[in-house]
Amino acid sequence: VLQREKERTGGMKGDEIFREEDSDGGRGNETQNVFSDLLYILLLILYNILLILVLISNLHRWKNYWIRGVLSLAMISGFFLIIYMGPIALILVVMSVQIKCFQEIITIGYRVYHSYDLPWFRTLSWYFLICVNYFFYGETVADYFGALVQREEPLQFLARYHRFISFALYLAGFCMFVLSLVKKHYRLQFYMFAWTHVTLLIVVTQSHLVIQNLFEGMIWFIVPISIVICNDIMAYLFGFFFGRTPLIKLSPKKTWEGFIGGFFATVVFGFILAYLLSQFQCFVCPVGFNSESNSFTVECEPSDIFVMQEYTLPTVLQNTLTWKTVNLYPFAIHSIFLSSFGSLIGPFGGFFASGFKRAFKIKDFANTIPGHGGIMDRFDCQYLMATFTHVYIASFVR
Repeated sequence: VLQREKERTGGMKGDEIFREEDSDGGRGNETQNVFSDLLYILLLILYNILLILVLISNLHRWKNYWIRGVLSLAMISGFFLIIYMGPIALILVVMSVQIKCFQEIITIGYRVYHSYDLPWFRTLSWYFLICVNYFFYGETVADYFGALVQREEPLQFLARYHRFISFALYLAGFCMFVLSLVKKHYRLQFYMFAWTHVTLLIVVTQSHLVIQNLFEGMIWFIVPISIVICNDIMAYLFGFFFGRTPLIKLSPKKTWEGFIGGFFATVVFGFILAYLLSQFQCFVCPVGFNSESNSFTVECEPSDIFVMQEYTLPTVLQNTLTWKTVNLYPFAIHSIFLSSFGSLIGPFGGFFASGFKRAFKIKDFANTIPGHGGIMDRFDCQYLMATFTHVYIASFVR
């Protein structure tokens, strides 16, 4: 073996042999090290690409967040500006929102209806909107502007026969619908007829209740609407930062964390807002009309629910807080029930709207507000809250 090895090496010295073997091994190790370096660089590149994608995703997420946040602040600022302008401005805004919401819902139906080239759907829809508004606002004028009605003779005639005129107008629209029926499309036309009436029920009736609440006192208008706004914002923030557990399949982005966090934040907000507004006569007094100055007035002797009262705390709270009594406005206690409804039941108005949009495979009702969708997307919970507030006043306050 040694002889063959000697012949192979050609008489090289032992240390030269070892140097050659070390050189061959070094080249192998060098190749292995280069491969390891390339693999490391490749993994590093992939990691950085993944990191960039995550950052882009987060930037997009934050971009949407900032868009929603800025526009939300703008809408809230506009809301306070309109409150400052008084009841007339609020009534006009409610009417404008109602018309826009109606238009967004009817437009969705029109896309289906228009494909069959059937007549009068949009015309009849707007006609029925005018009829229903004439009925509701006529009732409001008769109830709250009695002095003005008695002073003007034409208004006396309209007030006396208001319901008959309203019914006659509706019958005219009903007859026009019957005359517009087209053979082979009866089912679709009756479907759209029902679509219009359900839209009127949801939008116009609820907006009328909003105005009824306003005449009970601006606080009954401001607090419920602010509660829904607060719950929407706080549920979004809690869900954005802490959301992990899906709440409902109809709205995949809603989470239990946002729902629960929004509830507690809304109750606290509603209580504080109610306590602050209860101190001002302009918010707590019913809105009236002064026939002499032809203007709205908000002057009165505040009712008992807006007068500070002393309450005895439960024994458990007395031991914890070392207080025996606390002074509160009763309306602040009412606000807890309003806030609870607005944060626990109110969101189901949004879930209902989400189901409606999924049924027609649309993301938003419209693109009126960037990052928010249409007007109906922002007021889907408000209408449900308006009905509850109206029922609550009639049941527990009057």
